[in-house]
Amino acid sequence: MNPDEARVVESYGRRVVLSLPDGQRQPAEVFGKRLRVVCGDEVRVSQHAENSALQVLDVLPRKTHFTRTNSQGQAEVLAANITQLVVLMSDHPVSDPFIVDRYLAGAELGGIKALLVATKQDLGQSEEFQAHILAYQQAGYGVCNVSARDQATLHTLRQALSNEVSMLVGESGVGKSTLTNALLGTNTQRIREISESTGEGRHTTVSSILFDLPEGNAALIDSPGVRDYAPAPVNDLQVSFGWREFARYTGQCKFNNCLHLREPGCAILAAVKTGEISQRRHESYKRLVNLMRQLLPSYERH
Repeated sequence: MNPDEARVVESYGRRVVLSLPDGQRQPAEVFGKRLRVVCGDEVRVSQHAENSALQVLDVLPRKTHFTRTNSQGQAEVLAANITQLVVLMSDHPVSDPFIVDRYLAGAELGGIKALLVATKQDLGQSEEFQAHILAYQQAGYGVCNVSARDQATLHTLRQALSNEVSMLVGESGVGKSTLTNALLGTNTQRIREISESTGEGRHTTVSSILFDLPEGNAALIDSPGVRDYAPAPVNDLQVSFGWREFARYTGQCKFNNCLHLREPGCAILAAVKTGEISQRRHESYKRLVNLMRQLLPSYERH
């Protein structure tokens, strides 16, 4: 990293925290109203005087970016230059597998590796939860079962995080901040108990924060918990690229523009019928197709 470059490790609109080439972290201001930066961005900075605040002047080209659909139905970048998305699932409270599917689709569509982590192993797993895990493994995803209270269960996860810039995502209450603290060996991230009235998690992380992990050349971004997530809008044909298991049947459908919904001679539908592809995962795919159709104008859908 050049002396006039830095990495954004926290972003609060026009104010950010930067990691400088010497390892120090320092607050800075974003220069210019049109410049938008996110956690993980590599930026060019300047300091007009020795005691003045650093200014972010420009964002260097992003190698990857992880996006979502915001409340206005538009694409919004959540983090940049990550190499791996770590999607957390919990059986306490129960995670929504359809949200997990959309996170995984977001990673696939962004060209980012994905890993599933089943948290709170010490509390046990229901048969239904284990069935969801099996479906993800059959789809081709690696799964780590962990308990933040038991360091021995974190060994495989630590290996998977090594040499990666990983972003932890998931619904509120799945234990992202607790897991981050366990991996860092500190109480850096604030933790709250599950809401007794709703059984849902309470938001503890208000913005994405990047941490350097103590072992290996690795970094970890802890992100705020969510109630829902959807990838940035894409057209009908692109949605299928978010389902890793569909790739095994590329070119086997009767029609080149098959959307795997109800078309005759569809290899994906045949695989669902035989159980080679999870019926619930395929239902999740159909739901995302319908959602994307609501977001995109008709002329962009195809």
